Amino acid sequence: MLLPLEQIRKQFRQRGLKFTSQRYAIYRALAGSKEHPSVEDLYSTVKRSYPTLSMNTVYNTLETLKGIGIASEISLWHDKARFDANQASHHHLVCLGCKKIEDLYDDTLDDLALSPKAKHRYRIVGQRVEFHGYCGDCKTKTDKHKKRR
Repeated sequence: MLLPLEQIRKQFRQRGLKFTSQRYAIYRALAGSKEHPSVEDLYSTVKRSYPTLSMNTVYNTLETLKGIGIASEISLWHDKARFDANQASHHHLVCLGCKKIEDLYDDTLDDLALSPKAKHRYRIVGQRVEFHGYCGDCKTKTDKHKKRR
């Protein structure tokens, strides 16, 4: 979900950060993607409109967006970090074959509770559940491959 431009500007201003059109373009590309893009994906997308964009700008912008709480990093089970602008409570389905990540909305997962022992050892500030398996396409490919053997 794309946050309004003025809301993002305000968040940058409140933290004394410079708000640029490149930073906004990177955020828009991230928020407009359902694919949980990598740095390289975002760079390729935004570079079309900003030919002087550097990979370093994308890295730094993502760190800034994470710091102000409008993006998060998803890096489990991947060879490279992936990013998500959706800050609503949700979880993920991760394909071990094609590395696709899908959002999963399930209120029962939001109600998971830690044991008293674990609660005592940590101050929990958030949670995210990830299910790992094979999407429909990869499952079909795997099933066909097994049948051939």
